[in-house]
Amino acid sequence: MASSSIIFLLLSLLCIVCEARSPTAARSGASNFIKASCSATKYPSLCIQSLAAFAPSIQRSPSQLAQTALSVSLERAKSTQAFVSKMKKFRGLKRREYEAIKDCIEEMSESVDRLSKSVQELKYMGQAKGQDFLWHVSNVETWVSAALTDENTCVDGFAGRALDGKIKASIRARVINVAQVTSNALSLVNQFASKQ
Repeated sequence: MASSSIIFLLLSLLCIVCEARSPTAARSGASNFIKASCSATKYPSLCIQSLAAFAPSIQRSPSQLAQTALSVSLERAKSTQAFVSKMKKFRGLKRREYEAIKDCIEEMSESVDRLSKSVQELKYMGQAKGQDFLWHVSNVETWVSAALTDENTCVDGFAGRALDGKIKASIRARVINVAQVTSNALSLVNQFASKQ
């Protein structure tokens, strides 16, 4: 009777260990890591939503999380830049709308450039340590902060009632989304840097 209890206990422990090593448990651990990391960002729900699909590649790596967050921000900035460029061709634009769109395209182009540099810089960091690591992180933080400023400048260009309407609303919504994702990416880069 005692030996069957011991066998049952050992089999139960073996099942627990097997479950802990399963892909589902790994995805769950990665998802929990993303949720915990995103909880410290300004837009945690958006952070989780934009990164959850990448959980298998992020796993529990702060470096991979920061890299992925920057890549997501870059892709959204590129998409928004293309969208705003299409709006410039819209017929019937008021002169002020046309100018605001033109300025926004320039700001989004600069944002895309800065985010591209940031993604590359984070990749090049590799195993950098000490002052070299801090220098790379400082570059990334500077460029991501500047990209965020570019995005906010684009939105500011549509201020005032003279520009109210569907064009303003659609551009503004997209650019604000990019700015929020970029803000989250900056926060995750800072988290990564603080863990080094």
